[in-house]
Amino acid sequence: MTVDTTRLDSGLTIVTEQVPDLHSASVGFWVGTGSRDEEPAVAGATHFRQHLLFKGTERLTARAIAEAIDAVGGEMNAFTTKEYTAFYVRVLGSDLELALDVLTDIMWAPAFRPEEVEAERQVILEEILMRGDDPGDLAQELLFEALYPGHPLGRDVLGDEGTIEAMTREQIATFFADHYRPGNVVVAAAGAVDHDQLLERLSARSPAGGDAVTGIRVPPTAPPERKLVEERPTEQVHLAAGVPALDRDDPERYALALVDNALGGGMSSRLFQEVREERGLAYSVYSFRAAFADAGMLGIYAGTAPERADEVIKVVDDICDRMATEGPTEHELIVGKGQLRGSMLLGLEDSAGRMSRIGRSQLVHGEVPSVEEILERVDEVTLEDARAVASRVLGGTRSLAVVGPRSVSL
Repeated sequence: MTVDTTRLDSGLTIVTEQVPDLHSASVGFWVGTGSRDEEPAVAGATHFRQHLLFKGTERLTARAIAEAIDAVGGEMNAFTTKEYTAFYVRVLGSDLELALDVLTDIMWAPAFRPEEVEAERQVILEEILMRGDDPGDLAQELLFEALYPGHPLGRDVLGDEGTIEAMTREQIATFFADHYRPGNVVVAAAGAVDHDQLLERLSARSPAGGDAVTGIRVPPTAPPERKLVEERPTEQVHLAAGVPALDRDDPERYALALVDNALGGGMSSRLFQEVREERGLAYSVYSFRAAFADAGMLGIYAGTAPERADEVIKVVDDICDRMATEGPTEHELIVGKGQLRGSMLLGLEDSAGRMSRIGRSQLVHGEVPSVEEILERVDEVTLEDARAVASRVLGGTRSLAVVGPRSVSL
């Protein structure tokens, strides 16, 4: 499939991938602003604003927006990360005009009515409480805080109760005006779409140009905390261990993906086999990665009974030590390449997966490599490459985040 990219005079970038055999079309607005771009006093503003864009525009109410998409069987959602925000709709190709009408309206003309701000404030406070009731998520958020102490990357995307309660409508509107500018936005569409038609429609609906008004992102420099513990009366102890890793543009990121896969990326991984299958120490155990413009991390999560927490930590440390010293085996590399290839191709079975790939790539990398190019880069990773990056990343000091009862002696 061909990916077409055009940058309008306003600064808005449009990237499309037409897939003739698909009946659906997915379109998303990808904004290059995330929680790391917030000042501490307005922590959570990006996510707050994400909620508010669905609450109504100058001409549409929240109910009208929801009914318009529901009436055609479409799907609409959004999410906020530490470095970008996305709003997207998936509909039949014949309803793409409706999807664009709704998305452009909520993106460029949100109302921010005072009563809607107050209603959504309560919703977000409930979301923060809900996150607090999920100790697994909480442990992983605590790990980011440990790895990036005092840095915006270490803050929860949701903000906290104090900042959300204190945030004013004017602060939210100002943050929106500063960041939601065409030069900071990529519109991605895939499936039953036509690039030239999309250009025509978006050209007529885009506001005047301008890049985001934002400060320079400063990379984290403080050394990570060794351990953070939050006592909770939970049945399990939730453990998240991690190390600083590669940023999103590091040429060794493909090798790290294969190391991550061998470490804890699937049912055949070392963590799953040794911690769960052989020792029965945990039901849920896996590794994960996060990559940012100037930093990265490789993390591990496990939930276990309080009396077995020390044993789990020791086993995880031993697995990481062996991976750092010896790297993955040739067989693990072969399995990993097959898994990455299969998962990537399966993720492109629908228009939403394709839209997400091209939207994120264009926004964070400034280009959209072909699927074949990415798979070729994965295939080119040698055993020596994988072992070198395993030593580089896992050979450093690890941080540990713990959420659980006081009885745990760590």
